[in-house]
Amino acid sequence: MGKPAAWLLFIVAIVFGLVLTYPYLGLDSGNSRIDVRNNLQYCVLVAHIFTATVALVLGPLQFMPKVRAHKRIHRTLGRAYLLAGVLPSAVSAIPVAAWSGRLLTQVGLTTAAVLWLITGGLAYRAARRRDFIGHRAWMMRNYALTFLAITARILVPVLLLVQIPFGGAHAGSIGERAPSMIPIGQTFGWIINLIVVEILIRRAARRIPWRRPEHQAGTTPRA
Repeated sequence: MGKPAAWLLFIVAIVFGLVLTYPYLGLDSGNSRIDVRNNLQYCVLVAHIFTATVALVLGPLQFMPKVRAHKRIHRTLGRAYLLAGVLPSAVSAIPVAAWSGRLLTQVGLTTAAVLWLITGGLAYRAARRRDFIGHRAWMMRNYALTFLAITARILVPVLLLVQIPFGGAHAGSIGERAPSMIPIGQTFGWIINLIVVEILIRRAARRIPWRRPEHQAGTTPRA
């Protein structure tokens, strides 16, 4: 991921982060965009949204060359991204999905949350092993899951608009159909993100010179 792409992601993340958190800044459950039945559900939802926003905004900084050049800053931001963003947001996403009452949301978001935790753990392990190529690849996959917060909100109106030319909906009924499209957007969002990122990772891997191990290069391994 180049510098322009990282900056674009950062700007988009800030804009969407403000949009996502604005209704919850006053901590008034009446302004919640998602139905909540009690204070516990609202508190978990708020925790999920704010920590997800932390991950959303900090993620692109990890891919900026100037930030990566300063190892201490890069490590600090990476730990903040994982511990203050991904970890609490993924854990809180599971009850939020369960409370939705929609099977597709429950399955789709829970799967995404588990993958979010797994890819974050694999990224951290790769960094500890000083496998920086692997670390970068796992961080890209992890941020693809983070970016679901944005992709899902783009996909829902797109899915609604696509139905109009085929007679599945008309302009006046789009608002009524939106709730039924949200679980589909949430599920397809992270799948599409992971596919795109996997293509980028494989393209980047092909550009890296491949070096054969010593025993395959015809030389005698050192004792």
